[in-house]
Amino acid sequence: MEKLSLRRRLYDKGLRVVLWLCAGITCALLVFLIGYIFYRGLGNISWELVSGQTSYLEDTIGILPNILNTLYIILLSMVIVLPLGVGAAIYLTEYATNRKLVNIIEFAAETLTGIPSILFGLVGMLFFIQIIGWKQGILAGGLTLVVMILPTILRTTQESLKTIPQSYREGALGLGAGKWRMVRTVVLPNAIDGIVTGCILAVGRIVGESAALLFTAGFGLVLNGFFQSLESSSATLTVALYVYASERGETDVAFAIAAILMILTLLINLGANLAGKKLKR
Repeated sequence: MEKLSLRRRLYDKGLRVVLWLCAGITCALLVFLIGYIFYRGLGNISWELVSGQTSYLEDTIGILPNILNTLYIILLSMVIVLPLGVGAAIYLTEYATNRKLVNIIEFAAETLTGIPSILFGLVGMLFFIQIIGWKQGILAGGLTLVVMILPTILRTTQESLKTIPQSYREGALGLGAGKWRMVRTVVLPNAIDGIVTGCILAVGRIVGESAALLFTAGFGLVLNGFFQSLESSSATLTVALYVYASERGETDVAFAIAAILMILTLLINLGANLAGKKLKR
């Protein structure tokens, strides 16, 4: 028995060492990648780059149109997908009674999360551009991203709603609250952390997406207004990064865009967390 317990303790300690080693390697790789991108990118960021636009005639490079296009597509996608995803999660968790239908929808959502983004881009180009007849732009790209991130919002919100104790619902109903009032005043405020997490994951995928947008949003580097960019070729920051790195050979500009992307993602995540805390209060 003593030998067996000694073996178990050694085995547990060995597993802990392996786990800590894996976690340390992962964190070290993450810190190295972030540090290298900032090291190569921050020095190449200038006011002319951030506030200007690319002109072949004047031989200038600027990414202001790409920054605005990224913000446009985030705004459009989240305005559409947030009510759809949260509403679908509320219906499936609180109202749906047909468990077979719920299981089918959950299985479909899980399947969609594993499909490569390039396939979403091809389907979006086929449906929105060739069948419907829209032009490449923020509208086609944003709706394609809506289909991509809808399962993420749906599943994270749904899992967050499932963690709310049933006693909260029973207490609200016992006090005379209706079904929707119970959901709106008791369930949703307690599930706001999961909803914010889903939004952060969705925004991160929108900001980092390029494959799907190559076919739907386009490569345009021209400065357009919001409504004009809806159906005119508009490259986001990730698409611009791809263009400058692979087609134009501007490695310094590509690293600068990568650093700006990381800063933008960090700011959006901080804003989402602060908004979630305010809503929870």
